[in-house]
Amino acid sequence: MTRQRIGFIGLGIMGAPMCGHLIAAGHEVFVHTRSKLPPAIVDSPATRCASAAEVAQRADVIVTMLPDTPDVEAVLFGPAGIAEGLAQRPHGAARATVVDMSSISPIATKTMATRIEALGADHLDAPVSGGEVGARNATLSIMVGGDEAVFERIRPLFETLGKNITRVGGHGDGQTAKVANQIIVALNIEAVGEALLFAAKAGADPAKVRQALMGGFAASRILEVHGERMVKRTFEPGFRIELHQKDLNLALASARALGVSLPNTATAQELFNACAAHGGKGWDHSAMVRALEGMANFSIGDPA
Repeated sequence: MTRQRIGFIGLGIMGAPMCGHLIAAGHEVFVHTRSKLPPAIVDSPATRCASAAEVAQRADVIVTMLPDTPDVEAVLFGPAGIAEGLAQRPHGAARATVVDMSSISPIATKTMATRIEALGADHLDAPVSGGEVGARNATLSIMVGGDEAVFERIRPLFETLGKNITRVGGHGDGQTAKVANQIIVALNIEAVGEALLFAAKAGADPAKVRQALMGGFAASRILEVHGERMVKRTFEPGFRIELHQKDLNLALASARALGVSLPNTATAQELFNACAAHGGKGWDHSAMVRALEGMANFSIGDPA
């Protein structure tokens, strides 16, 4: 792979390992984060920048991995933001590409992409699925929206970070695919939680029920990974409930704008809201089952 000058903004639970893969691949990487730099990045050859603007001045590909739509808007267009840095790039510098790998509003993404392109840069929305494990193992699914030629130019970087890489369509379509993904994940977590709670309350061993179901048509990654979390009561976050709440808010707001009813998505969001009300914003999203357990007054971990 050709060595590139890459900026990375947002070094959280997923951003840090993703950035690490780009560094390990031999790219010249410029980083900026609002919080403390992770030790792995501190000890790497990456160059720390004082602002997002400095990153955009120095890097030809600028990756953002941020929590929510307002965070991306602020980093792109706020004071000392990427837009300011794009305007200050040296004469003769390569055309810059902004790659937003956050999970944010598809509607806002289209507007932001237009504004970035008006500054003479390219834009791709490229949200990911796979959680912290996928980020660490470079096995993320990456859903991309934007110009096909720009996508093909950036594809080698995506291949450093993930395995299933799909250009879905134009600007915002990657974000639309990610919202769809989060609907499916939430509803599957709810289904697995109901099934294992039912089995446990009926007196069956939920671990053995899960094992049996893994060999049939009900098998899924959610049953495999999150079903095990529910049985073993391991709810340390790989993906926090508050982040899934944010994604389902995007789904429900977009559905209202489109005139589409998403009744089960709304139910899943209410279950997440119940967990958050009991101090669970930081729990792994598999802990949605705790809301179901509360209504049943019975835990999967209880003896039947």
